[in-house]
Amino acid sequence: MELDTAIQGPGRLIVQTNKVHHVFTIDRVARDLGENEEWLAEIANEMEPEDGLIWVYPFNDDGVMAFTEFGIENLRESIAIHRDRAK
Repeated sequence: MELDTAIQGPGRLIVQTNKVHHVFTIDRVARDLGENEEWLAEIANEMEPEDGLIWVYPFNDDGVMAFTEFGIENLRESIAIHRDRAK
């Protein structure tokens, strides 16, 4: 995740802003990677926000797992690790 640092006001407060401008929901990622969505969710449950996993809450309050580009790369690495363990 990229962070931008800006200097603000007379006290020179440093503010970091997140540059993530889009995410991909787990169903989209599963389709794009050709993987089972439930299996990916099990793997992604091990990820943290700093790994590129976020939760999106639509109006109905059911959370939807989503990933930044960085998160998708981390998920791909996790998939490879899980497949190696299964051998």
